[in-house]
Amino acid sequence: MIDRMADRKRVQAALRRAPVVLVVGPRQVGKSTLVNEIAADTKSTVFDLENPRHVARLEDPLLALEHLTGLVVIDEAQHAPELFPVLRVLADRPNRPATFLILGSAAPDLVGLGSETLAGRVEIIELSGLRLTDIGPDQIDRLWSQGGLPLAYNNPPTDSAIWRDSYITTFLERDLPQLGFRIPATEMRRFWTMLAHYHAQTWNGAELSRAAGLSEKVLRRYLDALTDSLVVRQLQPWFANTKKRLVRSPKIYIRDTGVLHRLLSLDNIESLLNHPKIGASWEGFVIEQLALVLDNPSFYFWATHGGAELDVYLELNGKPLGIEIKRTSSPKLTPSMRSAIDTLGLHRLIIAYPGPDRFSLTPTVEAVPVSTLLTKEGRDILLA
Repeated sequence: MIDRMADRKRVQAALRRAPVVLVVGPRQVGKSTLVNEIAADTKSTVFDLENPRHVARLEDPLLALEHLTGLVVIDEAQHAPELFPVLRVLADRPNRPATFLILGSAAPDLVGLGSETLAGRVEIIELSGLRLTDIGPDQIDRLWSQGGLPLAYNNPPTDSAIWRDSYITTFLERDLPQLGFRIPATEMRRFWTMLAHYHAQTWNGAELSRAAGLSEKVLRRYLDALTDSLVVRQLQPWFANTKKRLVRSPKIYIRDTGVLHRLLSLDNIESLLNHPKIGASWEGFVIEQLALVLDNPSFYFWATHGGAELDVYLELNGKPLGIEIKRTSSPKLTPSMRSAIDTLGLHRLIIAYPGPDRFSLTPTVEAVPVSTLLTKEGRDILLA
């Protein structure tokens, strides 16, 4: 079993701070396994809302929960949003007799915590796939190719591909409807596959509408459904106060590269390395792993209609930082990077690349190996 120490520490720290902790993440990302490990180390009561017996026990949630002490775990909480007003009452009790750990397979709004029901009482943690630090830098190609869902990563390539095919089917036919999205599975599969071919590109509703034969409004609803289900990332643009004409549509990424590769019918690392989407896939992989290294900060991209662009813009310690992701062994400073530095006033720009050596191109531009950047050392580099 892979030890997900960093995620376990995040959840345990949140439990010390807040009376209610919500852990959200897509199906099969390892939420239940991680939480069961935490629950095994302390006095706990566990409810699984996909278990009919547990559902029956919670028909009167206040009666079922008010006498419990220690850690109370409620899994698949998106099935019972009516629980949250009760949790507000229980969270306000003096001396905190119980702490509640809630798991959900969707964004907080869908789980039921998007309102002010538990404002000031809940800490939200998003659990994504495996981190590079969970498995070691020498396994980076396997993590990139097969993705971070534990069962996809742990299986040999052929078995992993079969498992991911089944995962996609189950997600479309069962999970999306359970989250309240009544969309035909065949139609959503076509749309999701189409998105895979647009991975790492800016959203162009008109173009996709013509290709799919569906209205832009319908496609936007499909996109938001996949985003709320935590399988697609919409990376928003950064609007700098400049005279340049800026791109204002989000960039679209399939969050797990293993799922992306199956949607593109790629079976293994060899087929990936020969595919036209290799650079886009690598970009999405690095962005998702960077989000894990920095505990999901506010990421943006920047682009102008003149062609200048920056893959990632963020602010750390009050300083603007740019990250450019390249799938090349010899990164160079480009006019586009210079434009981003000047226009955005970047404190530093880091080029993330797959080579072995860290080196400077200018006093403010540095090339850093991805295998270093996606570790604790990389976090220190980013925060410097």
